[in-house]
Formats: sequence, structure tokens, C-alpha cells
Amino acid sequence: MGFVSVLGFAHQLISQRVQAGETVVDATLGNGVDALFLAKLVGSRGSVYGFDIQQQALDQTKMRLEKELPDDVSSCVSMSLCSHALMETVVPQDRHGKVAAVTFNLGYLPGADPSTITKQESTIPALEAALRLLRKGGIVTIVLYSGHDGGSEEAAAVESWAQQLSLAAFQVLSYQFKNTSTHAPYLLALEKR
Repeated sequence: MGFVSVLGFAHQLISQRVQAGETVVDATLGNGVDALFLAKLVGSRGSVYGFDIQQQALDQTKMRLEKELPDDVSSCVSMSLCSHALMETVVPQDRHGKVAAVTFNLGYLPGADPSTITKQESTIPALEAALRLLRKGGIVTIVLYSGHDGGSEEAAAVESWAQQLSLAAFQVLSYQFKNTSTHAPYLLALEKR
């Protein structure tokens, strides 16, 4: 049968914690896989806020949502062409402290300019913002890709940041396949206590 993929495990963790009608965030839209998953979870009564710095990511996500979701569900997704570090300014104030899940897929957009990557200078502030937005029992999932230029440095910075979180306030889980490439993607998941 085999173990669940890194992204599949992230989705399992999220689906155990998110209910229909809740607010969630896709911090790095990419090709729209997480946004689609989140929209299906929260449904037409919920809200998905998505972020990316590349218009191509917003376009691809929009096409994926239009193809795979009914109109009433795809309308629950709001996408912003800006850094994930700005999520707190975009997510409405009345949702702060009430967000059920925030997803991050760090690295670069497949099929786009590989020099446009997530960087620790914006990722760490985005992670801090995600924690402030999160409700008790909410989750942040971070899929880290370290096989590209800058990826190892960002992954190390995120790991260092996560290790410093208070155990009284957060649980931090690592999910990684050990007998694969040293640059295989892996997951950090943070649950707010």
C-alpha cells in the first residue's frame, strides 16, 4: 500500500481539522492544487484566501477552480497578487484568530521562471502572520523543497524558526521520507494549542 505522499499527508492533517464554512489560506497558490482542496473542504459558506507573486499562478489556479468546482464554491476563493507576507492585511480583521488552516508550498512554480522562488525574507514573516491568524486547534502546513538554488537556505531558516516555537503554544510535526534523495520534499505541520 505504501505511505501517503508529503502533500497527501498535509491534506489529511488539514481535513481532520477544517469544517465546512470555515476560513482558510493558501499562502502560495502555485498551480492551485491546495486552493482546490481547501475550497472543497470549506464549501460555498467558507472562505479561501490565496496568495502568489506570479500572475501565472493566479491564472492557473482560476482555471483549475473553474474546471473542477461549481460556481458557488469557486466564488468562495479570493486571490491576491502579492507576497504571502501580506496575508494579514488581506484577510479581513474579523477573521483574525479564526483561520482554521494555512498551507505553504515553498520553492518555485513548476513550468514558470525557476529563478522566482520563495525566500526566507518573506516566508518567515508570512509564517508569523499565519500563526497570528490561526484559531486554537488550527494548522499550518509547510511543504519544503530544498533541491533548487536558495531552497536549502530557506528550509533551514524555516526549520530553525519552527524549533523555537513554544511547546505550550504549538505542536510541530515533521514528515519526511528518509531513504530518498536528500532534496526530496518534506512537511512541517504546526498545530496551535
